[in-house]
Amino acid sequence: KLAITGGTHGNELTGVYLVKKWKKYPSLIQRENFQTLCLHTNDKAIVQCVRYVDEDLNRAFDSAALSDMSLDTYEAKLAKQINSLLGPKNGQTEVDFIVDLHTTTSNMGLSIVVSNESSLTWQAIAYLKTKVPNLNVYQWQGDKEDAFVDSIAPHGFAIEVGAVPQGVLRADLFFETEIVVYHLLDFIEKYNTNLLPSLPKSISIYKHELLLDYPRDDRGEIIAMVHPERQDRDFARIEAGSPLFKTIEGETISYEGEACYALFINEAAYYEKGFAMCLASKQDIMIDA
Repeated sequence: KLAITGGTHGNELTGVYLVKKWKKYPSLIQRENFQTLCLHTNDKAIVQCVRYVDEDLNRAFDSAALSDMSLDTYEAKLAKQINSLLGPKNGQTEVDFIVDLHTTTSNMGLSIVVSNESSLTWQAIAYLKTKVPNLNVYQWQGDKEDAFVDSIAPHGFAIEVGAVPQGVLRADLFFETEIVVYHLLDFIEKYNTNLLPSLPKSISIYKHELLLDYPRDDRGEIIAMVHPERQDRDFARIEAGSPLFKTIEGETISYEGEACYALFINEAAYYEKGFAMCLASKQDIMIDA
């Protein structure tokens, strides 16, 4: 049983409107040998076209928060309701696989963010890479416990597409996201009937290393912006001496450190979280078929 979730962030409209489409035309996501559940996760934020009402729903699914009945924000209560519907997390879950649909203001193209690792998850991603070769894969490891929506189920990931402004529908990435989901449904159908084609023995991924903040003064105010040579170059290699930030006075701040790759560059929603980009290493991982 699979769940497709959209609107976890209410101003990321690709997922919101794909879920609306599939609720209107459910035959598009029906397959013969498994059930697909399709739902909006944060209705109030969707109506207000905001990322969240009280707090980020996509950081509200850690075990401690789910079991703490004293937490009374809108999203804390909502997370418990969703966990009851799709989970319970770390128990006998109602659904086996969750794909959560997102957009980013960063120039990420079609990307998967995987934090909920399992053999089946990696097989699904390897299959998707054969169908969508330009699909980027980012392995997130920045939290002590995975608190994303898809962490409720034993298998799953988030799809991130960009660059898309908040509160905006962009047709090309809308339809490209839709195609990725259909390929995922095809994978599960073939997996269930032992009709999977040969999968790659390994795939190339970007593995999380560091969250990098903007340069700030002693009051915490941002004093430099993402450098024009770095802007919109998600998944490009950065080496020591590469331009990274530009101060409001026009001075360049260069990168100092081991060669790596930057992504989620200048994501609008991450200003409040205190980072300008994610730094990652590029690795090949083996696929356990």
